[in-house]
Amino acid sequence: MSANLKTNAMRILDKHKITYKDYVFSADSSTTGVDIATILGENPAQVFKTLVTTGKTGNHYVFMVPVAEELDLKKAALAVNEKYIEMLKQKDLLPLTGYVHGGCSPIGMKKQFKTVAHISAENFPTIFFSAGAVGHQVELPLSALKTIIPLLTADIII
Repeated sequence: MSANLKTNAMRILDKHKITYKDYVFSADSSTTGVDIATILGENPAQVFKTLVTTGKTGNHYVFMVPVAEELDLKKAALAVNEKYIEMLKQKDLLPLTGYVHGGCSPIGMKKQFKTVAHISAENFPTIFFSAGAVGHQVELPLSALKTIIPLLTADIII
């Protein structure tokens, strides 16, 4: 990928000298996470979607779950010590994070929120997730991601 096509998330990875692979593919708002795993030729369990939520306290949280799985809101709330959480309304995503639906990365949001990845991410040498733009993914070890964002792992899927 040429330097001028780098996403904000990739520039942050570069700044921290983190080695990653990036992937660019044709996608639109109807492209699902499972479609992306298929396009990349990867196991859907290794490809993660980034979900943004709001807790009862008004705090926001980011959850990374395998693309074929669904976030369990009760387990997610427990993981971040909230009474309950709900999904952020799509219209609020861009103003809050700087990212659009389908292109939300845990790296490079306007403000860094507590992030929780499903514990299965620990089972893979690398994971795939959005590079911060629709049609862009990055692949890197979970341990590398933990060096640049506050990241916990927990059982957060249904």
